[in-house]
Amino acid sequence: MTKLTLLGTGLMGGPMARNLLAKKHDLTVWNRSADKAAPLAGLGATVAETPEDAVAGAGIVISMLSDGPASNAVQQAVWDSFAIGTTWVEMASIRPEEARAHAARFAGIGMGYIDAPVSGGTKGAQGATLAIMAGGDADTFAKIQPVLSAMGRPVHVGPVGAGQLAKLANQAIVACTIGAVAEAMLLLEQGGADPAAVRDALKGGFADSVILQQHGARMTNRDFVPGGLTKFQIKDLDNVLSEADSLNLTLPTVSAVNDRFKHLRDAMDGGEMDHSALYLELRARNGL
Repeated sequence: MTKLTLLGTGLMGGPMARNLLAKKHDLTVWNRSADKAAPLAGLGATVAETPEDAVAGAGIVISMLSDGPASNAVQQAVWDSFAIGTTWVEMASIRPEEARAHAARFAGIGMGYIDAPVSGGTKGAQGATLAIMAGGDADTFAKIQPVLSAMGRPVHVGPVGAGQLAKLANQAIVACTIGAVAEAMLLLEQGGADPAAVRDALKGGFADSVILQQHGARMTNRDFVPGGLTKFQIKDLDNVLSEADSLNLTLPTVSAVNDRFKHLRDAMDGGEMDHSALYLELRARNGL
C-alpha cells in the first residue's frame, strides 16, 4: 500500500489518523507538539520526530495544520524531502488563493495537489463521517479517493481552490445558523418553553438541522467544550469575507455574525471555546 503521512494530529487530525489506521493504511504522523502524536504509535502509526522525516518516502501527504501560513511554512521546510510523484492533500481550511499558489508550486516539481477541507467537526472526524470537499485534477482525485473515504465522504467539486471555496460556503452557513439557533434558544428559554422539547418537535421540519440539534443542546446545557473552536470560526469567516471582497460581493449576514464572534473572542475571552458559545455573546448583549 502507498505510504501515507498526516501532518497535524490535533482535535481533527488525531481521530482522522485513527480512522486511517483502522483501514490498515501504512501511516506516518507528525505534530508540532509531539505529545499529541505519541499515542498513535500504539495503534500502528510511525511517529516522526520532524516533518522532514515524516514526508520522506510518502506517496500521499495529508496536511491538517492550523491554517495556510502554517501549511506553507511546513511545505518550505520539507521541500527537499518529498518523494518523486508525491501528492499533497490539503485538508485544513485555507484561502482558495493559497491553495492555487501551493498547487502551482508543487506542479513545478511534478507533484500532485488536492485541496480537500472537511466539515463535521470532531464528531465527524471520530466517526469517519466528514464531508470532504475536494478541488483539483479529476484523475488525481480518483487516485486518492480511497484514502479520503477512510475519513468520510469525499466529493470532487471542481478545480484547485474549489474545495476551499466550498468550505468557505459551508462555514458561512454554519456561522449564520449558529447565530440563528442561539437567538431561537434564548427566545425559548426566556419565554418559558422547554428548548429540548422544541428541538424534538422541530425534527424533520424545515428548521431542523445538525446545528439546531447538537449546538442547540450545547447552548441549553452550557456545554462549550470545544469541538469547533471560536478562533478558527473567525479565521474561516475572515477568509469568506476576503474572498467575497475579491469578487466585489457584500455579505452582510456573514459580516455581522463575524463581528459577534470577534466580540466573544476579544471581550469575553471565548477564543478557545466551542463556536456554539456565540450563545454567551447573545446573552451578554441582552444583559443576562
